[in-house]
Amino acid sequence: MKTFLKSYTAIALAVSFSGQAVAQVKEIGAGEGQVNIIAWAGYIERGETDKAYDWVSDFEKSTGCKVNVKTAATSDEMVALMNEGGFDLVTASGDASLRLVAGKRVQPINTDLVPSWKTVDERLQSAPWYTVDGVHYGVPYQWGPNVLMYNTEVFKEAPKSWNVVFEEMNLPDGKSNKGRVQAYDGPIHVADAANYLMAHKPELGIKDPYQLNEDQYKAALDLLRQQRTLVGRYWHDAMIQIDDFKNEGVVASGSWPFQVNLLAFEKQPIASTIPEEGATGWADTTMMHADAANPNCAYMWLEHSLSPKVQGDLAAWFGSVPVVPAACKGNELLTDEGCKTNGFDNFDKVKFWTTPTTKCATQNDQCVPYYRWVSDYIGVIGGR
Repeated sequence: MKTFLKSYTAIALAVSFSGQAVAQVKEIGAGEGQVNIIAWAGYIERGETDKAYDWVSDFEKSTGCKVNVKTAATSDEMVALMNEGGFDLVTASGDASLRLVAGKRVQPINTDLVPSWKTVDERLQSAPWYTVDGVHYGVPYQWGPNVLMYNTEVFKEAPKSWNVVFEEMNLPDGKSNKGRVQAYDGPIHVADAANYLMAHKPELGIKDPYQLNEDQYKAALDLLRQQRTLVGRYWHDAMIQIDDFKNEGVVASGSWPFQVNLLAFEKQPIASTIPEEGATGWADTTMMHADAANPNCAYMWLEHSLSPKVQGDLAAWFGSVPVVPAACKGNELLTDEGCKTNGFDNFDKVKFWTTPTTKCATQNDQCVPYYRWVSDYIGVIGGR
């Protein structure tokens, strides 16, 4: 994580925008032969894990654009990679997207060149994590909650609270949770602690887990330091977390539906829940680098990404929710119940990742900005 601190800080000191940006691409020409994408694990599949899940091969055949994917484990890694350059697109979550806009790393999207834009869920068409002054800096991709993943041999019933990963206790099998739980290796995890405190310490007055004054922030850090004594590993690689649940005795952690689905596919004793405190979550946007070398192929991918088939297959694979409601019906892999199962109706209950800034509407004074979250969370993980 320390390797990313310098690149975060340059952008995250303040998120500010000036001027009315204009989309660079006016029309789509011939494909350049490739498109380079930074993506979350499981977001761009070509059938290598399961032949039923492949939304790359047909795209490559029909466009001549070879899809090259760089998997990133955290939003902060995505920001660092975009700062380095050499990529055309990134599937950015809300805690990265505004930093990329403020840092001029991404360009406005000409939605007229994405015919399926009109099919995007209206709740997402102008979402504040990628729309600035009415300008769209990306195309929505998928959304979903951060779930509590647990071992069903230890928990015969779903845990009702996130306390199993924040408070020292004996679990239902009579053994301590110490060393058997994990936490996310990213500064945005501060929001999970704040979300927990919203329910358990209402006297702190936290109204938004991404808008914390100094006292609220201190309380969140104290909770994270307490969690530090319980955590066996801070995870950021989805595949390593999967292995830890299978082989290293981990029984509970915040996670993504992706890991839950893969473990269930392998018939592991794993399930997930959203506890009574609610959950943070992610609404991811495909954004184009300001200096994209392959803009034509990139625009072709943006359109492809919104097809109901791609959206439904991806939602079934990742356990997420399509950004195109039409994908919720008639998809063999997702099924007609899949969108409801994955949380389509819980949109208003999810506290979506966003970039913390000093300006905040829910507090009477300034809030703690993201660059502090970055440096202090490194300290928490390091035992400080």
